[in-house]
Amino acid sequence: MTQGELFGGPHDAAPGRGRSEPAPGAVLLPGWLEPEAQLRLVDACRAWARPPAGMHTVRMPTGGLMSVRMVSLGWHWYPYGYSRAAEDGTPVKPFPPELGALARRAVAEAYGPAVGEVAGAAGYAPDIAIVNHYPHGARMGLHQDRDERADAPVVSLSLGDTCVFRLGNTETRTRPWTDLELRSGDLLVFGGPARFAYHGVTRTLPGTADPALGLTGRLNITLRQSGL
Repeated sequence: MTQGELFGGPHDAAPGRGRSEPAPGAVLLPGWLEPEAQLRLVDACRAWARPPAGMHTVRMPTGGLMSVRMVSLGWHWYPYGYSRAAEDGTPVKPFPPELGALARRAVAEAYGPAVGEVAGAAGYAPDIAIVNHYPHGARMGLHQDRDERADAPVVSLSLGDTCVFRLGNTETRTRPWTDLELRSGDLLVFGGPARFAYHGVTRTLPGTADPALGLTGRLNITLRQSGL
């Protein structure tokens, strides 16, 4: 993985793609989700996106609107906290047990024998899922996931279009950072020293999704342990 922007087409790095650790506590497993599992998750996201407590656009305290749309499961995220009521005032959809099992497997496979050395990894108990949809042109500014009361790892699953994911440092939104190419099916886990790293999506690459997914843009499923 290289620092700064990635250059070249989305398939340039395909021959050498393999497990990498872009920062201490961060693990990237390319192609972790098989195509069939990706299809199932896309179908599930469509169901979760439907109202009530469906997908919505988030307004920030400054008044601006996020370019991604999102739906929360288990706990509803808002800037900057969690509640049991969704944006439309209805109860948030429950956290699916199958997502919990998938996230626990993700953490176990990412850290392997070192799982006991990463805070919150050995007994990982996620109870929040945030599904973000990135239409063409959407991005996510650098931010920290600090609204939880636990330091357990964050699990991120990518579906659809490839994106450039920026993994920064824990102190500031400025350099040093590392830009990672996340494709459909990729798993990224960040915990331990990287748990509170600034991170975001600088751009997506339209038209890079497998047409079989029937998905326009990118979906990201982020799984977290709330500690609430």
